[in-house]
Amino acid sequence: MNKVILCGRLTRDAEVRYSQGSNTAVARYTLAVDRKFKKDGEPTADFINCVAFGKSAEFAEKYLRKGIKIIVVGRLQTGSYTNKDGQKVYTTDVIIEEQEFAESKATSQQNAPQIPPTSPDGFMFVPDGIDDDELPFN
Repeated sequence: MNKVILCGRLTRDAEVRYSQGSNTAVARYTLAVDRKFKKDGEPTADFINCVAFGKSAEFAEKYLRKGIKIIVVGRLQTGSYTNKDGQKVYTTDVIIEEQEFAESKATSQQNAPQIPPTSPDGFMFVPDGIDDDELPFN
């Protein structure tokens, strides 16, 4: 049995291309899947390459954006090719059979990194009432 179930966040928007002969959509994206254990107290993740075909690829093109948390089900597929330098390169991909959102859109937006507002000269606004001791710099 070859079955993979992953939950992670997209590291970038899904990249979609269409095959020449059958005009079938092919989507590629990478999932950052957190590891259970931390290395030196810091969280670590595995970056898993995923490939979706047909309707699943069209769904990815339309809805899958960087930072969105999804769950995928698929199968592991390995392969190899020779690059332009003549070196053999080995690949491992998850071929997607199912994919779905792992959190609501509102939760996803809450988890997005917040970019503080800046002034026209490019400096960040510091709210009133912040002590110098609370700033990350002196």
